[in-house]
Amino acid sequence: MTTTDDVQKAGTPEDIAKLFVQFANAGDADAVAALYEEDAVMAFPPGSLTVGRQAIREVISQMLAAAPRFTVEESLPTVISGDLAMTSTKPSDGTGGRTQVARRQSDGSWLRVLDRPEL
Repeated sequence: MTTTDDVQKAGTPEDIAKLFVQFANAGDADAVAALYEEDAVMAFPPGSLTVGRQAIREVISQMLAAAPRFTVEESLPTVISGDLAMTSTKPSDGTGGRTQVARRQSDGSWLRVLDRPEL
């Protein structure tokens, strides 16, 4: 993880999940949303697609209003092809699986492009 101008960025695709937990547990929807590209798509709430960083921020904000506690889950092997990476974790709540696609940015950091937090 790297810090630039007081903003923590993901130095690896796997860092995104760790930062998500850190920012969400701090109740910082803006920081969580900053882990996504501007036109990212998140398959949440279940059965819906949330498109764009601002819309993702709004959904995250609503979710964080309930003050849930997140834990870093066990990562499965990351698959990387060029500037794209597919990450996944084994959910601690037994909901199936979580899968994300991230893209390497021009500064070397990583942001989520696609996020399916629940299967």
